[in-house]
Amino acid sequence: MSQLDIALVQMCSGIDPAANIKDAIRLIRDAAATGAQLVATPETTHLVQKNAAEAFKVLHAPETEPALPAFSALARELGITLLIGSLAVRTPDGRAANRSFLFGPDGALLATYDKAHMFDVGLGKGETYRESDNYAPGDRLVVADAAGVRLGLSICYDVRFAYLYRRLAKAGARILAVPAAFTRPTGRAHWEVLLRARAIETGSYVIAPAQSGLHQDGRKTWGHSMIIGPWGEVVAVRKDAEPGVLSARIDLDKVAEARRRIPALEHDRDLAGPDMPSPT
Repeated sequence: MSQLDIALVQMCSGIDPAANIKDAIRLIRDAAATGAQLVATPETTHLVQKNAAEAFKVLHAPETEPALPAFSALARELGITLLIGSLAVRTPDGRAANRSFLFGPDGALLATYDKAHMFDVGLGKGETYRESDNYAPGDRLVVADAAGVRLGLSICYDVRFAYLYRRLAKAGARILAVPAAFTRPTGRAHWEVLLRARAIETGSYVIAPAQSGLHQDGRKTWGHSMIIGPWGEVVAVRKDAEPGVLSARIDLDKVAEARRRIPALEHDRDLAGPDMPSPT
């Protein structure tokens, strides 16, 4: 299969998980109506709540999270492969995991991925984030079969760590998923260039469904959900800040073409350098 129809869901999730799940289901239905075989939602699909104490009041362990059976049933009903960009779920150590869930068209859970890199930053003007205070970072990379293609999973801040995507591509990923809730300052400055860089470096498609707009908790996210081609070209972008769907048909043969033209994935070398032992 060379052609694949993809649709990304852009959301402005709030502080009520039930309402966010309802909105996500509506938008996923709209996405499936475009003919998409693979549909992806953004990071923190079911909850955007910067107050950690309030957030933990409504978080569930994966075994009791009501969003999971709802999304599983929806994928089965629509006959689509569905990537839920992430949900916050409780972990046994009392923290949460920021976890992606990939469902097959039969509703089966195909893979999960926990965000590996924690967004611990100070952006200035009082905008500070400390994800590691409440979230446990993931410790494994994930590539899964999705709609007939190998899909590499990542979440938001992971996009700043190029080695992760190189490893995913070398493990067979031809599409790299970057569901996100980018802040407006970092989105304006870095969102597109980072996505295009990850595509160019690996010769992969990059799909990036995003949170967008002014959220109930006061957070402002950048949006601009994007699909990037393996030569670094912008295939599709959602330019408004409203919830909605971005769809495109991609040609997976272009992945092999880009990697043939510039076979950088084959050119890694073990180099000695600062703070590294010299080869013996």
